[in-house]
Amino acid sequence: MAFAGMNYLAVFVAALAGFGVGAVWYGVFGKAWLDALGKTEDDIKGSGAAQALPFVTGLVADLVMAIMLAGLMGHLGNITIHGGLITGLFVWVGFVITTMGVNHAFSGASPKLTAIDGGHWLAVLLVMGAIIGAIGV
Repeated sequence: MAFAGMNYLAVFVAALAGFGVGAVWYGVFGKAWLDALGKTEDDIKGSGAAQALPFVTGLVADLVMAIMLAGLMGHLGNITIHGGLITGLFVWVGFVITTMGVNHAFSGASPKLTAIDGGHWLAVLLVMGAIIGAIGV
């Protein structure tokens, strides 16, 4: 099924993969991330719905990101793995790390936090772009 030429399978797989990247990324960098954030695990743990909300928000955000990336790639017309990697990199450099860097600078966040979070989004966009490029829009 396609809406305006969009391949929902590619978008869904890319979104799930992006979510998986986050799980692996913060599994590896979780302690350093908490340290850079100045928090402990107990500080960020919720209960019930409050505990699930960040994960649901993350999955929805990954889905929206995959839809937008697929739309952008479709408009650019370079639907290949290489094209997806380049598009993901350009989106990260042009929009993600720039806005994150400004927000983190004004909020007083450490460069370590910016590097960890920024690296996560770079990995997500590269994986999503490669998947969308491989499956097609």
